[in-house]
Amino acid sequence: MVDVGGKEVTSRRAHARAVMRMDKAILAQMSEGDIRSKKGPVFHTAILAGVMGAKKTPELIPLCHVVPLDDCKVSIAVSGDDSLTIDCVAKAHHRTGVEMEALSGAIIAALTIYDMCKALSREMRIESVRLIEKSGGKRDWKGD
Repeated sequence: MVDVGGKEVTSRRAHARAVMRMDKAILAQMSEGDIRSKKGPVFHTAILAGVMGAKKTPELIPLCHVVPLDDCKVSIAVSGDDSLTIDCVAKAHHRTGVEMEALSGAIIAALTIYDMCKALSREMRIESVRLIEKSGGKRDWKGD
């Protein structure tokens, strides 16, 4: 584990994104902003799972610091007729960043969607998971 004891406590924020391709037939089943599966409402469940995943990051990834999150938001948007964009924004006041928490939240939400929709179709793939931007600490960073 990296010693962060000498670092200053600052406001930290990270935004991560996962992109999923899905069978058009799954997305065609959307009504009232969600997809219903045998397991229940897909997007609502995935949002909860993403927040839980972000909060459990140090239990999932060895040597990650325990960062008490001030806020974590997961959102899911349909992009086109065959893809979803899953965004996770994590915030904390701490000595270390929240990039891993945001990335964990995005991928756990995507995996939850996969799990809940696999009975509807196996034609799904998680195409990317990446950090969009982070702020706080030594320097801010924004991807392309």
